[in-house]
Amino acid sequence: METSTEGAAADCGGDVAPVTAPATDEYPAGAESKAAAVGAGEGAPSAGGTAVRAAIAPASLSPSRASDFMQCPLLYRFRVIDRLPEKPSAAATKGTLVHAVLERLFDAPAAERTAPRAKSLIPGQWDRLRESRPEVVELFADDPEGERLATWLGEAERLVERWFGLEDPTRLEPAERELFVEAELDSGLRLRGIIDRVDVAPTGEVRIVDYKTGKAPRPEYSEGALFQMKFYALVVWRLKNVVPRRLQLVYLGSGDVLTYDPVLADLERVERKLLALWDAIREATETGVWRPRPTKLCGWCDHQAHCPEFGGTPPPYPLPVRAGESGGGPQGRMGPD
Repeated sequence: METSTEGAAADCGGDVAPVTAPATDEYPAGAESKAAAVGAGEGAPSAGGTAVRAAIAPASLSPSRASDFMQCPLLYRFRVIDRLPEKPSAAATKGTLVHAVLERLFDAPAAERTAPRAKSLIPGQWDRLRESRPEVVELFADDPEGERLATWLGEAERLVERWFGLEDPTRLEPAERELFVEAELDSGLRLRGIIDRVDVAPTGEVRIVDYKTGKAPRPEYSEGALFQMKFYALVVWRLKNVVPRRLQLVYLGSGDVLTYDPVLADLERVERKLLALWDAIREATETGVWRPRPTKLCGWCDHQAHCPEFGGTPPPYPLPVRAGESGGGPQGRMGPD
């Protein structure tokens, strides 16, 4: 999706930092703990030598995991079923930090939502991130003088500052921030995710906003970039019977804003695509056949040692070769879990 190295690495995981799981957007735990909390939904590897939980068959789908399967079915298996650990990356962790700052800024009165105020939040949010995810400290373990850390924090400041040229937070009153959404389709497939921001106009029109710390994709790749947003729009439609008026991707890395106004036919197409994707996931789960799909993104994958494309061998398949249980749960949720 991204045209830069940093963007590609970050967006592979949803633009937030991998901790005990690849970065994703499935659980209502706030920007600083999105990835850690997702384990309750689709499976997450353990971190830092902690015990790996028993494998379970996939029971729901998020934009991040859907993108994983479309990118490489074997990557999906490693992340969701095998739950192999992944190291945090500087780019994705920076995305987590910036997301947290932009979320917290709206706690302040409108007149106080300034760039200096936002940048002043960075040290505190970084401290919170280190407390909740001690493994991110490893990113700067070889930086005793703190020079790389200072540069990295300066990059986060510039991303936050750039946002003020794209949106005016003094004129925004989000209806929701870091909103957990979950809906079950008629087929039984559960869709879930976390939306960065939801704006609701006085007329009731809904805008879904997502922040990206990478660069905007080239026009020919914009459809792929919008997949996540259409996924969210589908969930909101299924929950509220409202088609969002606008989908908006804010690219802080390049200072671009990508918008799309969906119609019902768009969401119906996305639903059909997701159902076909889920059928493929279920078939792979039942047969144990997860094929690698080499792309240029393989260079950022943490699982090369287990991938046949790099001479590796996948772990023994941890599930019986049969259909996984679909699981129960509510028909739909929108809000704190």
